[in-house]
Amino acid sequence: MGSISIAFVDDHPILLSGIGHLFQSNSTFQIVGYGKNAADALDIAIRLVPDIIVLDLNMPGNVLQTIAEVSNNHRATKILVFTAVTSVDHAASVLAAGALGYVLKGSSEEDLVHAIRSVHAGETFITPGFATKVIAGLRTATLRRASAEAIRLTSREEQIMRLLLVGRTNREIATALSISDKTVKHYMTALMQRLNVRNRIEVVLAAQEMGLASGTPKRETLN
Repeated sequence: MGSISIAFVDDHPILLSGIGHLFQSNSTFQIVGYGKNAADALDIAIRLVPDIIVLDLNMPGNVLQTIAEVSNNHRATKILVFTAVTSVDHAASVLAAGALGYVLKGSSEEDLVHAIRSVHAGETFITPGFATKVIAGLRTATLRRASAEAIRLTSREEQIMRLLLVGRTNREIATALSISDKTVKHYMTALMQRLNVRNRIEVVLAAQEMGLASGTPKRETLN
């Protein structure tokens, strides 16, 4: 069996150097690239086509959008998130975007190696212990989906949710739709109330659950 080609993307130089050193000594793996932001991750996927990109969440750029882009359009490369973020909402969002692995920093080298091998095999890997919380969160999302499917969006609400799915900020949404920032905030508040969610990430999850991520058309109602 050939080696697994991997790339590491993290904006902490010391961590990047250390993790590179660990994997360079293991002949099972071939490091083909390094990066420090979301744009680098996408560039690596396009140019180098590694088997796996191991990336952090907290770095410059829209990491969630990059994960979705690589997972949907560059499927030869799988995504494994290696992060200190312990939010169940973030983990659920990352997995929904297409990542196959979610490993918490502080895990052992053995756990990370196991995660990379599992993801390479097409399996999902979540740090043991944290996985239970994520699964519970995904169950909650499933219940939310049943509620979300019964909600009929207005044309404007659907436009806003589609823009959220590609990582647009409130200001970018306002510009794209020729409305004010204040109007976007009003719609966001109304959407959170109607979808019974707590924050922006959960609105994105609800949009995915309603089929908007794949461009599925939804019936419109009058504003």
